[in-house]
Amino acid sequence: MSDLLLLTNVTDDMRKQLAQVFTIHKADDYPAEKITHVLTSGSVGIPRATMETLPNLKAISNYGVGYDAIDIDAAIAQGVMVSHTPNVLNSDVATTAVMLMLMCYREALRDDAWARSGDWEALGAAPLTRSPDNQTIGILGLGRIGQAIADKLAPWNPTIVYHSRNEKDVAYKYYRDVVEMAADCDVLICVTPGGVGTKGIVNADVLAALGPQGTLVNVSRGSVVDEAALIEALETGKLGWAGLDVFETEPAIPQALKNLSNTVLLPHVGSATVETRLAMGQLAVDNIIQHQHDGTMLTKVPEHEGG
Repeated sequence: MSDLLLLTNVTDDMRKQLAQVFTIHKADDYPAEKITHVLTSGSVGIPRATMETLPNLKAISNYGVGYDAIDIDAAIAQGVMVSHTPNVLNSDVATTAVMLMLMCYREALRDDAWARSGDWEALGAAPLTRSPDNQTIGILGLGRIGQAIADKLAPWNPTIVYHSRNEKDVAYKYYRDVVEMAADCDVLICVTPGGVGTKGIVNADVLAALGPQGTLVNVSRGSVVDEAALIEALETGKLGWAGLDVFETEPAIPQALKNLSNTVLLPHVGSATVETRLAMGQLAVDNIIQHQHDGTMLTKVPEHEGG
């Protein structure tokens, strides 16, 4: 049997399937020279230094679609194949993005507190909110999940625009410049991959362009947004609202964000449904087992294709 280094939590069923093919080792006790495969997650990843201690490493399966915590350049240089779990989580992450937008527009947290606190009886009706209909919504990263978001927004009759690394064959307007796009939007939804290339792409200039009536939604990676600039913009009214599922140093969330009434904060639960996590886990297992059998993987990361 081949030897697998397990760096993330897995379900009992995943472990059972893996144990039929691999000798499983934990992160705190493993024979480095025997490890041929690694199963990790998007939050844990695997750094270059660890990879370099595994001379016989052949493949890494990432339990998640985001893999910026894996040093892909080091993996490719070492001849290690890397997979992730795209597509199976598109729908739930898209639902989370739309939910965050709607919660900001309709002040769901404020009105929930208004109903629970007795303010309705004591003070009367809650203040009016905003309609999410007929808004211009910019999608930062029109990949699979970005398209799923656009599709789920259709009932609200939006005008969809987007920025991606490359222009796509879609009906939506393409912007090369994020600031220019933000200036034309009511909502900016971040779903671009994390990593060095997108770090802080949503900066103070983008937030100022989005403006006092604008809403930022982030379901991608916390690194995509300059968090200090975001806090300043929300505190000073330069930006209206923010719905966030991800943060720069999660699980730590700045107290300043928690204190703000114009934020909706979620603990990185975009894909956290029973159905989607089961599908993600199965694909992560299928990838690593298939590689052990024939040296291929079902869903290699785009870098292996030159993408």
